[in-house]
Amino acid sequence: MSASTLSHSSITIPGVIEHFLDPLGAEARNQGRLRYLKGGTGAPLILLHTVRTQAEHFRRLIPLVQERYTVYALDLPGMGYSQIVPGASYDEHAMRAAVKRLITQLDLHDVTILGESMGATLALTTAADMGKRVRRVVAINAYDYAGGIARSSLLAQFVVTGVLAPGIGPTFASIEPKPIMRAVLRGGLGDKAALQDDYLNELLKVGRRPGYPGVARAVYGNLPSLIAARARYPEIRARVHLIYGETDWSRPSDRQANRQILPAADFIQVPGAGHFIALERPEVPAKVLNDAIASISTEGSR
Repeated sequence: MSASTLSHSSITIPGVIEHFLDPLGAEARNQGRLRYLKGGTGAPLILLHTVRTQAEHFRRLIPLVQERYTVYALDLPGMGYSQIVPGASYDEHAMRAAVKRLITQLDLHDVTILGESMGATLALTTAADMGKRVRRVVAINAYDYAGGIARSSLLAQFVVTGVLAPGIGPTFASIEPKPIMRAVLRGGLGDKAALQDDYLNELLKVGRRPGYPGVARAVYGNLPSLIAARARYPEIRARVHLIYGETDWSRPSDRQANRQILPAADFIQVPGAGHFIALERPEVPAKVLNDAIASISTEGSR
């Protein structure tokens, strides 16, 4: 593991330092170097971002929780500034393996995992795999249903279809005009102003990394594996909190299906919020996280 005081990202988060985790063992050649942001003090909290974003997606959430948690905000494989490995898989199983690698190589215990969208599904399946290592899961707008971002708008549907198209897909994935990227991301927000220009510029910069269009295309192509991963939810023994934005792309039937699979989970619906709650309403998951620590402290003092 190495740390850098000079981040690759153009966005700085006070009290947070960029780290890298090198792969170990016989499978090291098939696994890439993972980048994560670390800061704060207290119980371990892993943050998992959405499709086509990175650890800085949680720039507004981290300051709200870092007095109670040691935060590990991960760039999922090939995304953000994690290493792009030619020929690597980007299905749910492979991305989950990266989250588990972070937990095991850093020897983390009593972990809370918060994920948004794709990251929410990975948080849930990682909890199913890791047993007692994971104490709590906060799953925000879990991306585990058919359609996903294509439900956002006709523009988003056009972009995803173009990226996945045979022949022209790789070229299409490498072209990301700023106005189109802005419009697609704003389609996941109730409060359009929550998408700040410096964050949009950062995402576009990352999208110009050599090999990144191929990663984006592979991630979109493997989204059905997230739907299949819902079969793992009943195995979860950790405490679960399901958070949905009122105008999220998921339908009421999608949300109800997860409530039936996870009947003991707490359920919150955020009025007026869309898909990217970490950007527009970070105080909501922050309250869930901080209240959880407060309740543990209260129980311990009895």
